Amino acid sequence: MSSVLVQLPAGAGSVELAPGQSVTFGRADRAGIVLPHPGVSRLAGRITATADHWLIDNLSSERTYVIDNPEGGGEHLKIAPRRLGAPVPFEFARLSIPVDDGTVEFLVFAPDHAFADPAADPEAAGAATVAAFSLDEAAKYFLILVALCEPRLRDGSSVAIPLVPEVADRLGLTRSAVNFHIDYLADHKLRIRRRAGAQDSRREAVVSVALRFNLVTDQHLRLLPPRTP
Repeated sequence: MSSVLVQLPAGAGSVELAPGQSVTFGRADRAGIVLPHPGVSRLAGRITATADHWLIDNLSSERTYVIDNPEGGGEHLKIAPRRLGAPVPFEFARLSIPVDDGTVEFLVFAPDHAFADPAADPEAAGAATVAAFSLDEAAKYFLILVALCEPRLRDGSSVAIPLVPEVADRLGLTRSAVNFHIDYLADHKLRIRRRAGAQDSRREAVVSVALRFNLVTDQHLRLLPPRTP
């Protein structure tokens, strides 16, 4: 299983890294992630996956990079030029490289963040019990999961699962973003085995696992925005 997922700019796919693996980024063709902007260094940096987070090397001699949590309250890190091995604690991060006409950006996910089981006794001896599924209820993927489960949570007899366009309209997202987060949930958060078939089967699979293990309950419906007339 990968511990870090890099989403490439402009919908150009993604790169998965197992713990210990690295990928370079820059404008040179030899970079693992090519960022074809003249303002980006030929070899701008390196990302290295660890067990549950990632490290960044800023290989630029003069530019500071900014890494922020797009879903957080302004959380961000500044990575100074030539800084090596800087740890990034965010599960969802955006790396921004300054250029003359703005920034060049891409996203990095670290899905293997571990959380203690809330039912575990903190005073008990030994290692803490780790939750079976590490879900962040403040994350966009969790909001999408709630939206997918909404019909069944509101009506236990319902078998309906919203289509991707319906979820996108409900949450004000693009269809490609919804599809990406469904795949992220299935592959990295809920660890559902990938089978040949349409995206519909993945929607059904994530809803089935979420409801079976009470990962989403009717208490989470308050996270959804109100419906517009």
